[in-house]
Amino acid sequence: MFLNLQTERLILRPFKLEDAPRVQELAGDKEVAKTTLSLPHPYPIEAAENWIKNHPKLIENSDVYPLAIVLRDNNLVVGTMKLRIDKQHNKGELAYWLGKKYWGKGYATEAARAIMNFGFKKLILNRIWAMAMSKNPASTTVMKKVGMRLEGTLKQHILQAEVYEDVEVYGVIKSDYKS
Repeated sequence: MFLNLQTERLILRPFKLEDAPRVQELAGDKEVAKTTLSLPHPYPIEAAENWIKNHPKLIENSDVYPLAIVLRDNNLVVGTMKLRIDKQHNKGELAYWLGKKYWGKGYATEAARAIMNFGFKKLILNRIWAMAMSKNPASTTVMKKVGMRLEGTLKQHILQAEVYEDVEVYGVIKSDYKS
């Protein structure tokens, strides 16, 4: 499947192996790792390469769509937007991170809208949901801006840097979604 989602300022496309150094640079920032549910720190180049090498099969099998968020004006990778598919229940989990320099510019919201439109219109999903640590209000703001609603808080759901963190769950069903 050729996958290239475009917005006013962004292109969402599959990662290429040559993106690995940029991924390592962005994801290797401790501040970025602190805001994600599963990004390790430190983040070695080998981890970035292995992560990218797994993508073609995931996309081909329609299991996960991990896409690079690329600025249209300079072709620079600034983060990732991923949709993980649960085929049995016809739903998708949204996950994302951006390099710290790109926080607060609306890129995550713009990319999330694009991949949610893809999920609801092309994949015909019934539901899209996402999680974020309660201490990360910027991420939950993105979820609200794209039409998701708070569904609940999972108390001390993850252990990160030896601290149990609460996680907020947001979601939207297709009939309530406004693209």
